[in-house]
Amino acid sequence: MMMAKALNLSPSPSTSTLSLSSSSKYSNLLKTPTTLSFPFSHHSRSLTIKSSAAATIPTPTTSANQFRVDILSESLPYIQKFRGKTIVVKYGGAAMKQPELKASVVSDLVLLSCVGLRPVLVHGGGPEINHWLKLLNIEPLFHEGLRVTDAKTMEIVSMVLVGKVNKDLVSLINKAGATAVGLSGMDGRLLMAKPTPNSAQLGFVGEVARVDPTILQPLVNNGHIPVIASVAADELGQSYNINADTVAGEVAAALGAEKLILLTDVAGILENKNDPGSLLKEIDIKGVKKLIDEKKVAGGMIPKVNCCVASLSQGVRTASIIDGRVQHSLLHEIMSEEGIGTMITG
Repeated sequence: MMMAKALNLSPSPSTSTLSLSSSSKYSNLLKTPTTLSFPFSHHSRSLTIKSSAAATIPTPTTSANQFRVDILSESLPYIQKFRGKTIVVKYGGAAMKQPELKASVVSDLVLLSCVGLRPVLVHGGGPEINHWLKLLNIEPLFHEGLRVTDAKTMEIVSMVLVGKVNKDLVSLINKAGATAVGLSGMDGRLLMAKPTPNSAQLGFVGEVARVDPTILQPLVNNGHIPVIASVAADELGQSYNINADTVAGEVAAALGAEKLILLTDVAGILENKNDPGSLLKEIDIKGVKKLIDEKKVAGGMIPKVNCCVASLSQGVRTASIIDGRVQHSLLHEIMSEEGIGTMITG
């Protein structure tokens, strides 16, 4: 996660933009007053580069092309660092609901695959499941951040995640130029499920008993992108709804992934949940457990943090919780020094 250092930039005291200084090597490239905006941090601000009317440039296209070349060249260290490495991404939340965010995630996955990384996508589908439950007059229920799943709900979960959400994602990735293969935990016995200890409260909500990555290895090795729905069966064939964060963590561990990334609807782990400015950029396992004990991490964030901790304890190098509401957040996290969310280390 490296910040670009090729540009000589200075902040404007009265705005939230950054302007190109006259000493920059780019200041002579712009012919007329022009504004180019690029995302430059995990905040929702833009990097704005304004030209001087006195500067000269052969064509406007030259400037844009020069910036593209510089951005690509500055990406080289990250491409070298992660090339050939497996990155498991859990996809859910707002990034699944908004078309522009969905397109952003798909574009990032395809780009990462094209430059030699080995992305694996694990998805939930909470918003889509809730939509279909409400159409059938079934009220969604949750207990400690996990969906309560009776037999009727389990049937809908399976249909929505495996039959609709999974295939939609596969289609989008294929259309964008990569080769995706859709799977559920039941395919190739990828995941074996078991009921949770509190199944009396949660119903057919399962945990991962074991992962057999045999079916994944040839797909990943051949440059395909596995897309995994978080539904699996137990030894007797009973289907279970498994939290997608948990599945992503266990799959990452089984594949010996370099990195686990969870896309969420928050900026990351906040030291004070009521203060967006208290984002923790990096924290270790000990620090995370302390936050849970102090009730600073609660609700739906608990299974996310727990799956990160579990994956790290099984050999995954780093786990990050990032803001899926930000376009191209995956590239922000992997291709910059600072990243965009909270990185948890062992």
